[in-house]
Amino acid sequence: MNPEALSLLLTRDMPYGKYKGTKLADLPGNYLGWLAREGFPRGELGALLALMYELDHNNLRSLLDPLRHPAGARG
Repeated sequence: MNPEALSLLLTRDMPYGKYKGTKLADLPGNYLGWLAREGFPRGELGALLALMYELDHNNLRSLLDPLRHPAGARG
């Protein structure tokens, strides 16, 4: 798994649709499931959405927590 891709999930916004402006890491599981059934878009966005779907589907969203709150960070 590419650590840079995990980081991108926290910084990239969904560029269109119902969840436009939502960070990819914050997209709801039902929407990710719908995208998986309908087909992910091509390119980097599709790859990131597929990765987020896998994390959600396998109950691994917590892998993003250390990136959200790096050790030693306050807030």
